[in-house]
Amino acid sequence: MYRIDIMTLFPDTLGDMLCESILGRAQERGFIRIECHQIRDHTRNKQKQVDDYPYGGGKGAVMQADPLYHCWNHICTEAGERIHTIYLTPVGQVFRQEDAKRLSTDYDRLILVCGHYEGVDQRFIDECVDEEVSIGDFVLTGGEIPALAVADAVCRLVPGVLSDPECFINESHWDGLLEHPHYSRPEVWHDRPVPPILLSGHHANIEKWRRKQSILRTRNRRPDLYERLDLSSKADLKLLREIAAEEIEG
Repeated sequence: MYRIDIMTLFPDTLGDMLCESILGRAQERGFIRIECHQIRDHTRNKQKQVDDYPYGGGKGAVMQADPLYHCWNHICTEAGERIHTIYLTPVGQVFRQEDAKRLSTDYDRLILVCGHYEGVDQRFIDECVDEEVSIGDFVLTGGEIPALAVADAVCRLVPGVLSDPECFINESHWDGLLEHPHYSRPEVWHDRPVPPILLSGHHANIEKWRRKQSILRTRNRRPDLYERLDLSSKADLKLLREIAAEEIEG
């Protein structure tokens, strides 16, 4: 079983997302377990204080190292070992699909630390955190949304959570490409027809069309990803020639 422990000041905000849909069913079937821990339960004062003014001045407050440490230590002690710990922070490395793959295969248990206010005492990070992760170049009011994103991205790769590996192998970012467009019933909607190739029943041609659409979408929307693609196979070179010819004709 793959397990994730989330340290947070607001565990109730995470419950619905973690217990519904795919993650909820995966927990019921015993493939994963996600548990939230209230940091305030591990304070050493009656007021359950978890933050204080920053040394050096400045606005806002900083989460104190001691409550965070006691919560983290409780989880590790219960597990009988130190667990790979991730702090969700705007100053971390941007989370990628490759990180989700790595975390799902290299570890069987994670701790996700949700920060708040101006951040957390650096001494807790230095002593207890193994990795700092950001979900993008923006700032949120807390780490709960990033924790949900990381937990979801990692857990869906755990064997048994999804019905078949093909559910994620052909998706965006798995191999550096963005995913091709999708269509469903009806065949015509608001005068917009489904591309005829998808109705042909010719699976090889459909796969070729999807590959071409993925290449085009990646080139047009994410040139940074496109530059890193390996399109040197005979099949991909043929597709690139076709794309170039179609663009000249168009």
